[in-house]
Amino acid sequence: MGDPACDVMAAWTLLPAEERETFRNVAGVDDSTWDRGRGWALSFGLIALPYYQDSNSALARIARRTIDEVLTDHERPITAPARWDGSGSR
Repeated sequence: MGDPACDVMAAWTLLPAEERETFRNVAGVDDSTWDRGRGWALSFGLIALPYYQDSNSALARIARRTIDEVLTDHERPITAPARWDGSGSR
């Protein structure tokens, strides 16, 4: 019974910007879940960066990258995503 937005925070922690829309379309994520997922990703990054900065450079880099990706997405214009229907065409 958790927030499904936690599942989509991987879009910012693992994927480059050009692949996020594909992930969103395939997953069929609505706007509010997508926004909360971005918030979860930012929360992760802001908590993990100072915690791991001196003890785990790999996780600190992931946290920094996540923050950067979230902020970059926030600055991009909002476009309505094309929904994937599962047929291989859009």
